[in-house]
Amino acid sequence: MMRLGAFSFGGTAAIVGSVSLIIGLDAVHASKASIIAGLMVAALADNLTDSLSVHIYQESERLEARPAFMATLTNFATRALISLSFVFFVLLLPIGMSITVSIVWGLVLLSGLSGILARVRKVGIVSEISKHLAVAIAAVVVSKIIGTWILSQIG
Repeated sequence: MMRLGAFSFGGTAAIVGSVSLIIGLDAVHASKASIIAGLMVAALADNLTDSLSVHIYQESERLEARPAFMATLTNFATRALISLSFVFFVLLLPIGMSITVSIVWGLVLLSGLSGILARVRKVGIVSEISKHLAVAIAAVVVSKIIGTWILSQIG
């Protein structure tokens, strides 16, 4: 049976990374094509490197080959599918609306994942969701600040 950790790591990275990327690129007035390209690079190239890192870590922990491979594959697939869901919104909706929908989608996905993890761990669901959303929102705010600062410096 696959561990929930493979889904949670990939899912969290895809959710927070995608929303942060969208917000940061929007802050520099990136085109829709640039935002989609950034999301695709994150969904594939960055995802491959993260999945390889997870796999090598699992090998260093002497995890058996099959479970390590399955966790790596699950991480990659989870992250790719979630990242591509954000591409879908940016591709099909006007840019302003796609940003709003992406933020809401990200918050809903992260809340759902956090709720599932809280239930499995038998801890308070509201407090877990609140903590996880606070960190995700901080990452998004930092991305917006970075994008705004870069725009002010480079124009």
